[in-house]
Amino acid sequence: MTGYRLATLQTPGGRRAAAIAGELSYDVAGLVGDEHYASVQNILDDWHNAHSRLEAAIRQPQKSAVIPGAATFLAPVPEPAVVYCAGANYRDHAQEMAKLAGKPPVDPRADGARPWFFLKSPRAVVGPNATLSVSRYGNQIDWEAELVAVIGRKARNVSVETALSYVAGYTCGNDISARDHVFRSEMPPGSPFWADWTRHKSFDDACPLGPWIVPASYVSAPERLAIRLWVNDELKQDSNTEQMIFSIAEQIADLSGSITLHPGDLIMTGTPAGVGVSRGQFLQPGDVIRVEIAEIGTLQNRII
Repeated sequence: MTGYRLATLQTPGGRRAAAIAGELSYDVAGLVGDEHYASVQNILDDWHNAHSRLEAAIRQPQKSAVIPGAATFLAPVPEPAVVYCAGANYRDHAQEMAKLAGKPPVDPRADGARPWFFLKSPRAVVGPNATLSVSRYGNQIDWEAELVAVIGRKARNVSVETALSYVAGYTCGNDISARDHVFRSEMPPGSPFWADWTRHKSFDDACPLGPWIVPASYVSAPERLAIRLWVNDELKQDSNTEQMIFSIAEQIADLSGSITLHPGDLIMTGTPAGVGVSRGQFLQPGDVIRVEIAEIGTLQNRII
């Protein structure tokens, strides 16, 4: 990969934005000579200028800007304002879930539907290699590999044709889900208050992200990327982002039609087939989950 990848590192001197090039990590503020760029959020707030400055600086990096080895990767955007999540947005996943429910496959496009979203709490965000304290929260903890789009400039009522120009870059995500909290047992099936998307999707450690943001200009075709997930080296999900029902551009255009998207906002764009609930398999303490997306990177976490 040419250029750089944008990360947040916890260093002995504090949390710093880093540009990863080859095997080295550079302090962005030191690299470009601007302390305002000490955080990834500040870089995203000034993405057009910051990206140009970083690309120029990384061609002749200063050794003084190298971050020593004693640093830990955090989520690239450690405290996002909002995490939007596209639900049932892969054809193969929609088919497996319909089969599980004993219903015919649903085609939202044929039904004239729009993209569908739920929210994860930003407080659920954790970084690569973090341990996930989720096994005591539920007995049916599931995995969902996702490509995550990171917004790089304010977007309101944007068109599908221009929507991708609002993306700063992409990272890997895992939409950890508690399947035994999908429904409220005290409510009757079919009630409008039966489903509980907050307890199902939004709990501590339920949103691993990372290890970095790959700038959008370095990703050849975000909607033609291999996406895979392993649990303890056993391949569970093996698909491609071309399986998306609604494209990334369509998701951004739809969201921006109702609410302004801001730099640093995250959109988890859906998961492919192979989730645990479809086969009655769930995560256990000690399990290691690995998400790998072509051209983006690898995100690994362990369940405790």
